[in-house]
Amino acid sequence: MYTVLEFERLTKEYRSWRGERFRALDDFTLRVERGEIFGFLGPNGAGKTTAIHIAMGFMRATSGSGLMLGKPFGHASTRSRVGFLPENIALYHRNARALLRFYGGLNRVSEPVLSARTKDLLDRLELTEHAQRNAAKFSRGMQQRVGLAQALVNEPELLILDEPTSALDPLGRVTVREILLNARLQGKTIFLSSHMLSEVEAICDRVAILHRGCIVRQGKTEELLESATHLRVEARGVEASAFQAAQPRDGVVSFDIAAREQRAAIERVWAMGGEVVSVNPVRRSLEEMFVELTGGEERR
Repeated sequence: MYTVLEFERLTKEYRSWRGERFRALDDFTLRVERGEIFGFLGPNGAGKTTAIHIAMGFMRATSGSGLMLGKPFGHASTRSRVGFLPENIALYHRNARALLRFYGGLNRVSEPVLSARTKDLLDRLELTEHAQRNAAKFSRGMQQRVGLAQALVNEPELLILDEPTSALDPLGRVTVREILLNARLQGKTIFLSSHMLSEVEAICDRVAILHRGCIVRQGKTEELLESATHLRVEARGVEASAFQAAQPRDGVVSFDIAAREQRAAIERVWAMGGEVVSVNPVRRSLEEMFVELTGGEERR
């Protein structure tokens, strides 16, 4: 597969006025492939925004290297092929329609394509009736919609989104989710940094968890959330009281066991005259894994 975004042994150090050093990224390596939605997770202060800003060319790494769309980080013309939404968006004092046209023009989108894309995005993000209002005076949620629209106006190959749903209501989050899934169907790549773990779990093909500047876990979302040590057994024709913490539903009893107890549990079901319906790895939530790996830290 074609690697769209690549960090290779990247380190970023900051110095305080006292000369003390703080390492925001430590030998950080990560690859994002074309056509996937990649979730980039970590507590506050883990180094996520630093990594994004280095990729966009806003700052330089202390050591290491990286490529975005095959070009070194900071390559100016490559940025016209990227859509970027920062965590804290600041908008010019222009109306929403004018802003989208302005950002599209900066990214070399010309007429009549620019007008068509502007209209489409205003409609999709439910901004049409507010298109003539000063976007800088919008609510935080409305500004977030405009920010996402400007990231999409140039039909980017790569979307880098830092907390895209942070200020949105539930309906707004559903709209964004549909837009991102549709972008993936079109072959676009989305690099998504978010604290909305349920959203990440719902749409991301792969995830990486960053902690204190280092990747502590990465892989396919489904595989990471399947437990290697515990199984869920579903059986029919047995009493729920015969198994610890069993849950009956529509004539099927489900209960969890340690993987090493699988054979004994199945034989017990059979001895009771029951039928084993399924045996599958227990699936935990992304939030549970996140807390386990980071210790629940939230550092500013």
